Amino acid sequence: MNLNWIKNRKTLAAILAVVAVSCSQERSPVTGWAYNDATNGGFEKPPYEEQETGPGLVLIEGGTFSMGRTETDVTYEWNNVARRVTISSFYMDETEVSNFSYLEYLWWTQRVFGPTFPDIYYKALPDTLVWREKLAYNEPFVEYYLRHPAYRDYPVVGVNWLQANDFCAWRTDRVNEFILIREGLLEHVPNPSDQDYFSTEAYLAGKWQGQLKQKLPSFDDQNPERDVRMEDGIFLPKYRLPTEAEWEYAAYGLIGNTIAERITDRRIYPWNGHGVRNSTEKYIGQINANFVRGAGDYMGTAGFLNDNADITAPVYSYWPNDYGLYNMSGNVCEWVMDVYRPNTLQDADEFRPFRGNIFTTQKRDSTTLIGGLGGEILTNVDGPLYQKFTHKVTNPSIHGTNAESDVVEVTDSVLTVLTKDANGNNNATPEGKSDIPGRVQWREVSSAVSTDNLDERRNYKTADYINYMDGDVNSSIYYADGEAAYADRGDKMMYEYAKTSLVNDKSRVYKGGSWRDRAYFLNPGTRRYIDQRQTAAWLGFRCAMTRVGSPVGLGK
Repeated sequence: MNLNWIKNRKTLAAILAVVAVSCSQERSPVTGWAYNDATNGGFEKPPYEEQETGPGLVLIEGGTFSMGRTETDVTYEWNNVARRVTISSFYMDETEVSNFSYLEYLWWTQRVFGPTFPDIYYKALPDTLVWREKLAYNEPFVEYYLRHPAYRDYPVVGVNWLQANDFCAWRTDRVNEFILIREGLLEHVPNPSDQDYFSTEAYLAGKWQGQLKQKLPSFDDQNPERDVRMEDGIFLPKYRLPTEAEWEYAAYGLIGNTIAERITDRRIYPWNGHGVRNSTEKYIGQINANFVRGAGDYMGTAGFLNDNADITAPVYSYWPNDYGLYNMSGNVCEWVMDVYRPNTLQDADEFRPFRGNIFTTQKRDSTTLIGGLGGEILTNVDGPLYQKFTHKVTNPSIHGTNAESDVVEVTDSVLTVLTKDANGNNNATPEGKSDIPGRVQWREVSSAVSTDNLDERRNYKTADYINYMDGDVNSSIYYADGEAAYADRGDKMMYEYAKTSLVNDKSRVYKGGSWRDRAYFLNPGTRRYIDQRQTAAWLGFRCAMTRVGSPVGLGK
């Protein structure tokens, strides 16, 4: 018998089998190699259709619209000059965040961090004292509004801009945790600790300390199993506050007045017409929103209350706009991401306009080059930004000490770096960073760090662009004095904060009218601002999420 023939025949059969398998696999259009094939390294192309809609969200199909003033500027601030811009598709909460949803957040925070880091819980609490007025009896709202079940479906108030962002970060992690549990990849842990609660960013950075139920199969024969990656499309993007442009675009809901590419009717409010009452035959004459109809008239006359609400109303009250969003005018004003400047609408890009960019990157350690977590001590790499701190304080707490400079707290191997804010106070949550144990820490990009490569970039040269074209040296009357003179004057350069204006880098825009506003502020184009650390009984928020991929999805 010819053994060589048999051997060659077996070899040929093996080759034909590999070819047959390879022919059934999708191949790279640039190299010809098959995807998802362990015999050539196992480069994967996971199955993916489109972005899943997160809990509570509705898709806002993007497009172009005229942003800014649509009627007489009765305040004469001229801070909302009309300009045509384009907004990408995104997701937005159907309603404002309710008291009950915020209580869920507080309950989770107390359960996870309460035993070891109670200040994290206290930092998340809304300010219920916002209801107090010098010459009004509002004490019942102070005591009952947040926690009594009668108000559970009412919008949460007394939450500042920083707290709203913390809520968005918590919501992102809880939603992605639920997705992994639903897909059978993660063990459900009813009582996570501050050391092992699920963090999306920490998981993707390979630093999460919890336990998986199982991993995904891998086509890499050297690593047959792997964690979920960004490339799998399983995780949802971050929940966040909407930008001012996104909020205004969504509030108008002009998709209901569009035929082909033609917007047939502009809107003053989120509904059609010049009035504030419903014009449909079934509901004719009923108020469309919760606001102050006139001096001293917050809800109308007994027997026929015009908006049926003395303060706020349940988040599903009145009629949604054509995107299906409730209370985009009235009820409560809402935080947005933007830093306030009066000229932003004239200066910002016409595509996805926004003011407030501070470009950041994950902190890295010297060994793994993977993002550091809140509570980790980073080793000294790339100069002073990564100094190893060893300072210890007596009876440390998350809210800092009386140290004159930046302070460091060490508690049970958890380290938190606190910075001073503009007023010299300890700031437990610097913007863009995380002081919560287990979360990835971020830092501003810097020309002092060689790996940031700012000298080689064309689109940006520094981290902070809040003052770009409106508050920086180039837009200042002191431009001729140069950068040095401008730096000495600090944030009092143009707007002279606390002297001639209340505008600084912590002034955040809020949109929409509230239960305490007149009809003029129901117009989505109106702009107002308040310090990001302040709260009010008429100010709440809702979350948004970026839409990735197609602006319309498989539905169209």
